[in-house]
Amino acid sequence: MKRFFVSLLLCWACLPLAAQYREYIWPEGRMPDAQPSQIAAMTDESEALGFLPDAHRIPYLEWFPAPADSIQKDACMILISGGSYMNCCDVGLIRTWQEELTKLGIQCVNFVYRTPRPVGLPIYQTAWEDGQRAVRLVRSQAAARGYDPEKIGVISMSAGSHLALLLATGSLTHTYDAVDARDQVPCHINWAIVNAPAYVTSDAEEGTPATRDGYGPDVTLSNVFPFDAKTCPMSLHHGGLDPYSPNGSTQVYRQLRRMGIPAELHLYPGKGHGAYGFERGVEFMRQMGYLGSVEPEVALMDRYPEDLVATSYDKENVWPEGKMPDTQAHQCTPYIEWYIPEHRTTDAIQIIYSGGAYAGNSPDGFEVAPARRYLNARGITVVTMKYRTPRPEGLAKHTSAWQDLQRAIRLVRSEASERGLDPNRIGIMGSSAGGHLTLMGVTSSRHRSYLPIDAIDTLACNVQWGIGIYPAYALTDGLDENNTTGGNDDTARLAPEFSFDSDTAPMLLIHGDADGWAAMNSVKVWEQLRAMGIQSELHTLATREHCFQRTASPGTGSYTWLERICDYLGLR
Repeated sequence: MKRFFVSLLLCWACLPLAAQYREYIWPEGRMPDAQPSQIAAMTDESEALGFLPDAHRIPYLEWFPAPADSIQKDACMILISGGSYMNCCDVGLIRTWQEELTKLGIQCVNFVYRTPRPVGLPIYQTAWEDGQRAVRLVRSQAAARGYDPEKIGVISMSAGSHLALLLATGSLTHTYDAVDARDQVPCHINWAIVNAPAYVTSDAEEGTPATRDGYGPDVTLSNVFPFDAKTCPMSLHHGGLDPYSPNGSTQVYRQLRRMGIPAELHLYPGKGHGAYGFERGVEFMRQMGYLGSVEPEVALMDRYPEDLVATSYDKENVWPEGKMPDTQAHQCTPYIEWYIPEHRTTDAIQIIYSGGAYAGNSPDGFEVAPARRYLNARGITVVTMKYRTPRPEGLAKHTSAWQDLQRAIRLVRSEASERGLDPNRIGIMGSSAGGHLTLMGVTSSRHRSYLPIDAIDTLACNVQWGIGIYPAYALTDGLDENNTTGGNDDTARLAPEFSFDSDTAPMLLIHGDADGWAAMNSVKVWEQLRAMGIQSELHTLATREHCFQRTASPGTGSYTWLERICDYLGLR
């Protein structure tokens, strides 16, 4: 064994830095908590004929070739496989990550830690020891390999993501006694892209799927994660049907927000255990500056200044003359506008309206017109709405707007068939106060907002989906203004006006992480929908405030947000 190890070290010393090779992370005889049952190998190797366990006891770094000089960034990514802490099984995923990240100019290194789970120790203990040592070695080679020692990230999967969270939140915890001078090098990482982290809630921390699906008053974020002063920004990705509960990711996200650490959360409806949204992780890195300087921001209205395709147009008032409920002289007259593309790809209908704090609203501004133009170009009919503002006197701020929305949905449903559209494929979308209004429409369609005035009001006003863009006023710590606790405190509950009735629809929610009308508005709505068995999608955007899309840098999530809507509606 000694001759084998020494020969590998000699080979490493002779190879150029660009070559792919294995670097064993522990000096011989100095590995902490060594156990004869453990190996360090990816499963394509450990399951191959002729595998010799004794030749694979020491965890290692597998360095991949450096990117071409013409594209090389000053960043390094550590790739971490999952495998339940029983093996390192994500061979294909590691290969994909390496190929895609190298194309982006990032140095990649695969980290292979000890498995299976150690005997008599926490299931993660030896992997955490290996991980801290691995980060120290990666940092110590930054100058020689041409990357910044403070631009070291990880990308991970499943149990590997549990390990990534330990590395991201616990670098100030000493997991082993120093074995040489390299252990004086810091072991913090600078960011983490965390896919489907396992064992994160307290009902799963023994190394099982979440026994209560991450729910319950006594189910918490596992206390094994220190969340120390070196905790780094993260992008968390999770499938909504993952038995290793996505509530673990929402709990991690909430803690990062409490600490003021930028983060993203990406949740995918109907998806099980897996790695989703690699592109969102790249956008996160670009937004945070890990891929170089962020490009200048571009105004959304400049990107979509005019209609992209031919459409037919109609405009009509929401209410018949003299029939509008709770009429107040200081409010505007509500109306809807139909935009039907000449070449339709779907018979569905998307209703869109703006925000404006319930003080004003416009179907022609940046929250409506670009989305309408973008979706029309992809073949879907869009109906825009102007609802009554400013706020009504003597009534809740949203009352007249909610009446207008319920009536507008019924109008659209009543006319859909004669326009060649499906009356049972209607979605609603709004931003800010309009996002609050969308939540009313999605969750409370069985709650009557006005007395019927004609036959149209015999139609249902439920919708089949909702799209909430930075919804405001959704939590009890921000019913009328900014969220006073950022929505992060458990006492901040969903606003009482949301019924979450039996016709509640699935949603897509997009929110800036730094929004004063907090991203937790959207996260807690997503959690409630999941608790009801309604699979929904959510994306938060690191460092982005309210109206994240008004201007945005190319290649970031605030720039590509319309694509999330297109994907959600199945238009790409």
